[in-house]
Amino acid sequence: MAYTTIDKPSDYFNTKLYTGTDNSNAISGIGFAPDWVWIKNRGATGHHMLFDKVRGATKVMYSNLTDAETTVSGHLTSFDSDGFTLGDNSGKGSTNGNTETYVAWNWKAETSFTNDASSTGVGSIDSAGSVNTDAGFSIISYTGTGSAGTVAHGLGAVPKMIIIKSRNTVSLWAVYHQAIGNTHGLFLNATNAATDLGAYWNDTSPTSSVFSLGGDADINKSSDPLIAYCFAEKQGYSKFGSYTANNSSDGTYIHLGFKPAFFICKKSSGTETWHIHDNKRSPFNVSSAELYASENQAEDTNARLDLLSNGVKMRTDGGGYNTGSETYIYMAFAEQPFVTSTGVPATAR
Repeated sequence: MAYTTIDKPSDYFNTKLYTGTDNSNAISGIGFAPDWVWIKNRGATGHHMLFDKVRGATKVMYSNLTDAETTVSGHLTSFDSDGFTLGDNSGKGSTNGNTETYVAWNWKAETSFTNDASSTGVGSIDSAGSVNTDAGFSIISYTGTGSAGTVAHGLGAVPKMIIIKSRNTVSLWAVYHQAIGNTHGLFLNATNAATDLGAYWNDTSPTSSVFSLGGDADINKSSDPLIAYCFAEKQGYSKFGSYTANNSSDGTYIHLGFKPAFFICKKSSGTETWHIHDNKRSPFNVSSAELYASENQAEDTNARLDLLSNGVKMRTDGGGYNTGSETYIYMAFAEQPFVTSTGVPATAR
């Protein structure tokens, strides 16, 4: 069996750096037509802005806020074949301020998906969206019922991480992660430790066909439209796991099986923000450029971790990464598999 089926991870995930113009601005060079785009101003205070094709261009949500979805004509105006186009930057936050520097993280879903639960017998709540079974990623739209139920995710594999947000209601960003389990969850917009959330996942783990919901309004408010970003692991391309800190500047090593392009970690056993690193903002080790999914502050620069040919090595005993014997969860995507299907090894940075 080949080590990986994805020899070129940048066909499915890629980070793009760009500079704003405060006028119509076509951002290209991503390498594919993105379905989920996450944008953050690097050099100044500004919200994390999330866009996807399922909800439609101009519709934005903010990972660091509980706000409902907003339609803003001056932010992302279209999804293009090799990127996206930005407008004149009106509205809350900024995607295109003149001379401002930005990072955009981009994922590909691509294939339309619909499930009529009563017709297919899969799940109990109808769902629709976009899915990429090769890359283990789907964007799923559904309408809440207020009662426990199940939703088809289209992946054909068990999701290891799910992020859900209500589109119409002020609500928390609910995060399911396999390392925490089906009785607890985290909030992408907050620093809370893993919290007992029985009314979120109905104390039931996802299957290869559906994820389970309780009756909580954050993830299943009656008649409310919601969006779910679902991720299954793909060897050599993505991984969603946990690690234990060793409280040393010669820090914990996390084996991924690939050279990471994107790494986000969060202390799950205590209070801490979500820390985001990528291979474009810090092209060399030590990876120092960090942003925070639950904070609107500008990019920080501190020696935090190394992105290696086969994983991540912590280079700090800091609380956000490697303090005490705390537990941390992570989400990672590859720049290159450790070994491709044809036997080509990844090189160190």
